[in-house]
Amino acid sequence: MDITTVIAAAVAFLVTFIFGYPLIPFLKKLHFGQTIREDGPKWHESKQGTPTMGGLLIILGTVVSVIICSLLTPITKSAMFNTPNRTKTCEWLAALGLSLGMGFIGFLDDYIKVVKKRNLGLTARQKTFLQLLVSAAFLSTLALCGMDKTWIPFVGMVDINYGIGLIFWPIALFFVYGFTNAVNLTDGIDGLATSVTIIVSCAFLLLGGMFGYIGESIYASAIAGALIGFIVWNAHPAKVFMGDTGSLFLGGAVVGMSFAINRPIILIFVGIIYLIEAFSVIIQVSHYKRTKKRIFKMAPLHHHFEMCGWSEEKIVFVFSLITLIASVAVIVPIIYL
Repeated sequence: MDITTVIAAAVAFLVTFIFGYPLIPFLKKLHFGQTIREDGPKWHESKQGTPTMGGLLIILGTVVSVIICSLLTPITKSAMFNTPNRTKTCEWLAALGLSLGMGFIGFLDDYIKVVKKRNLGLTARQKTFLQLLVSAAFLSTLALCGMDKTWIPFVGMVDINYGIGLIFWPIALFFVYGFTNAVNLTDGIDGLATSVTIIVSCAFLLLGGMFGYIGESIYASAIAGALIGFIVWNAHPAKVFMGDTGSLFLGGAVVGMSFAINRPIILIFVGIIYLIEAFSVIIQVSHYKRTKKRIFKMAPLHHHFEMCGWSEEKIVFVFSLITLIASVAVIVPIIYL
């Protein structure tokens, strides 16, 4: 880890942590409190009114960190923008754009929930359309940046602009959309999405450095630093929730980071918890439609374990440990191969 990534993490942490002091009371004053869904665990009703839209802290910390690193510090500016491969710079900036685009959709969703007092926020069609639009814009930007290959395990780099490789783009559109929403589903208990994504960001920080993607490493470090600052406010019992503003921003961030190092398939492994959470919902809904019976006591999966008597702290610890093990299992072979 070099000075560039340390600066990024430190700035993001300080901004997110410090600005929590004025922002959280401000959100309370505006009555921007979370409305707890009636079909959720009954004991979550005590969280009713906890300020939401705290994802603004994560976004602020990340953006300020990236700006400072890119404009005010000569060392990091050189590392981020003066690389021999300009495509790498374009790709991490596209990843930042994807994060912000998804975060804006989340902000609209939260705004409708807390200001318009409509608990479900944007309709499913509205949210899907906007997310697909942002996903398509992201992938179009990558294509314009010159991205023409992607990495596949045991195969290596594969051309994605000719022949059968063109199938990459429609699959990638579904991948971006699906994983972004999987991160959103993971944000259901205090500190869960935050803790898991800290580990995922650290994994991409290391991978970016290993593959020579300096800008990507700095961005990943900024995300990790912002989340460490945010977890001070979000750990159980949470003083603020990130809301869809934060969870969709993070969804775009982890997907963007995987594409920025030109290895999106790695997210399937380091982001295994996101996948498990998403598939638990898919399995639950499809099985219930066919049989009118449930496989899990409640979905997503973290609620199932809550219903089984696990504390929120235990769920966060176990899910984070699984993420850590999966990340190590990906990184160690790359180091020695």
